Amino acid sequence: MSKTIGMASDHAGFQMKEYLKSLLTDKGYQIKDFGAYSSESTDYPDTAHPLAEAVERGEVDFGIAMCGSGNGISMTLNKHQGIRAALCWNPELGALAKKHNNANVLTLPARFITEEMARDIVKAYMEAEFEGGRHQRRIDKIPVV
Repeated sequence: MSKTIGMASDHAGFQMKEYLKSLLTDKGYQIKDFGAYSSESTDYPDTAHPLAEAVERGEVDFGIAMCGSGNGISMTLNKHQGIRAALCWNPELGALAKKHNNANVLTLPARFITEEMARDIVKAYMEAEFEGGRHQRRIDKIPVV
């Protein structure tokens, strides 16, 4: 079981990040919070880049990130060589992100899902295990520049 989780959001995802952070801390996980630190307007790249770098360096076991739609923060995270960020809006996608894509950052669309749905997606993602095999072959075909 992973013990250190990196988390990042912009202002639109701040409240959801805080909710998930509380749940995960209560379960014994350590959280490295890259911001946002309030609901004041912030730019998702300012928190996404440090999270991606921490995942790449192995400072955190994986990341959870959110912005309003989930798209902007996902796009930013996926600019990093060692990141496979997956935007998920239901638990099945959360599980498949890990099982088939070995996603190392789970991203969420904070303005389009409830906190309870976010909790269930995170749970599904964290309980899933990468299946390897044909899925590893496909991941190997993602170019690293």
